[in-house]
Amino acid sequence: MENSKTIQRDFTAVLAYRVGTTLSYQMMMVAVGWHLFNLTNDVISLGLLGLAELIPYFFCSLFAGHLVDTYSRRGIATIACVLHVLMGIFLMYVAQGVLQPPEMLIYFSVAFLGIGRSLLRPAYQSIFGQVIPRSLTPKYSAYASSAFQVCVVSGPALGGLLIASLGLQWTYLISGLLALIGQYGVLTVHLKNLKRDKNTARFWDSLIESIQYVKNHQLILSAMTIDMLAVLFGGAVSMLPAFVKDILHQGPETLGILRAAPAVGAIITGIYFARNPILKNSGKYILIGVAGFGLSIIGFSFSQTIWLSSFFLFLSGCFDSLSVVVRVAIFQLTSPDHMRGRISSINGIFVGSSNELGALESGVAASLMGLAPSIAFGGFITVLVAIGFYQYAPRLRNLHVKDLIEEQKKND
Repeated sequence: MENSKTIQRDFTAVLAYRVGTTLSYQMMMVAVGWHLFNLTNDVISLGLLGLAELIPYFFCSLFAGHLVDTYSRRGIATIACVLHVLMGIFLMYVAQGVLQPPEMLIYFSVAFLGIGRSLLRPAYQSIFGQVIPRSLTPKYSAYASSAFQVCVVSGPALGGLLIASLGLQWTYLISGLLALIGQYGVLTVHLKNLKRDKNTARFWDSLIESIQYVKNHQLILSAMTIDMLAVLFGGAVSMLPAFVKDILHQGPETLGILRAAPAVGAIITGIYFARNPILKNSGKYILIGVAGFGLSIIGFSFSQTIWLSSFFLFLSGCFDSLSVVVRVAIFQLTSPDHMRGRISSINGIFVGSSNELGALESGVAASLMGLAPSIAFGGFITVLVAIGFYQYAPRLRNLHVKDLIEEQKKND
């Protein structure tokens, strides 16, 4: 059993990887959204931006999980960091007008960010699972979630401020270079903690094995599905550039504040549950979190001031974090080590696809129903999703994380 100092040292290194890449991605996507909307002044373009990321992300994710379980997790994580650096430099030249046409090249860059993101999740989850003992997963996953949300706060806020003060080109360059922090974290995770029995199956056999595992594991499948549906219908973030410009009549600084508001709520909630892990009635907390998230989005849709909008987005972050800390614990406690990458990739497809399809759905709905009504509709559907899972997913509803921990102790 590793001592606490060793665990904390390697956790810090893994966290540096997540912090660096998340800051890079968040800042770059804020800049991309603002850049594209200024060029097109069309909410559909924001939806298509999500689709441009989704297509390569979807097709690369399962193969990325296979790579992570088969080859060097450190190497796969490095490729993801390098892609972020290269895209930041490329977009800098697009913003300067050196490369044309800008709209097409923005979509092209976002597609490569989608490839990078398909590698980030399984690499991170797999390394995290190796350096953190399963019994400590609820605690450290909550801390990791809070650190992630700190990046989601500072990334968009910093991105908005940099756009306003330095311009798009510098924002792109700085956001790309921040991925080097992630590379530093990857390099400082000690190799002795990465020894494992690697997956030796061929790709298709490996893929079928992981899909069958998820399909037959009711708890994992339920957690993935409710997350997917909540993000698909309840995500208002993709429409924030339009909401800020057309409803609040503000600039990029306000966009950064509103992008940060959900993360502030998630940070506070995550820190609390890191100190007070949700070990009992864990499934009910997931359902409460999803329902509360939907209600917060409905409230946001009716807001007319920056402060009220920020308040409801803050609440959405609190409720989202409530369900996230339990879902992460579920995946870490129920995933065999040799399948972590593939299971994480499948989960990434569920959530990542819903993120980008949700952006497209929000764009189409906003063009048909109007911006505010489309956001309210999505929040209402999210509440119905929570009610439906309470009625028809008893395994999830009756989950206690402490039972999963006890089961793992017996197996170990």
